[in-house]
Amino acid sequence: MLTTLLEPGLRLTICGLDELGNHCTSDVTHVLSILDPDYGEPSAFAAYDPHHRLTLRFHDIIGPWPGWSPPERPHIEALVEFGRELDEAGENLRHLLVHCHAGVSRSTAAMATLLARHTPLGEEESIFARIRAIRPIAWPNSRMIGFADQVLGRGGRLSAALRQHYRLQAPQRPDFVEELRRSGRGAEIPEDDVNRA
Repeated sequence: MLTTLLEPGLRLTICGLDELGNHCTSDVTHVLSILDPDYGEPSAFAAYDPHHRLTLRFHDIIGPWPGWSPPERPHIEALVEFGRELDEAGENLRHLLVHCHAGVSRSTAAMATLLARHTPLGEEESIFARIRAIRPIAWPNSRMIGFADQVLGRGGRLSAALRQHYRLQAPQRPDFVEELRRSGRGAEIPEDDVNRA
């Protein structure tokens, strides 16, 4: 029996590394780990029950940066394939946990990609509304969403919905927006906010 991440009753969690220990008794059945390339295996998983896990490794950047590895299309293709495995898990899929280092950017983009696989065309903004409900501090990595848009054949709709998400999030997180400017991710800041700065 196939399942989807949109089914009621299925638990979806997004978190950062420092929160992994909070979920070791949460009946997590599937995990997507997104880690920096040189980061070791998170020790928190030793306390988890057996689960199916995919680990992807790249840095949280949106373009070339000397000595850093950005997300690339093959990472998103692997993520989409993981989504197919989730579909086939049936009732064995009870709780999906997606994490990166902070639970803000890479993990939220990954969860949005997984949700997009089952969301009808034209309803892309509902994906990010769901992401905000799961993880209110979400600021998905735009490079990952751009590749997801291509891989899933969304014709730019997923990226457009992400821009709307940024417009909603930016006024609530001015310090974070300023950090984005400093860290080379100014392209993600909504144009209205750039003009006001």
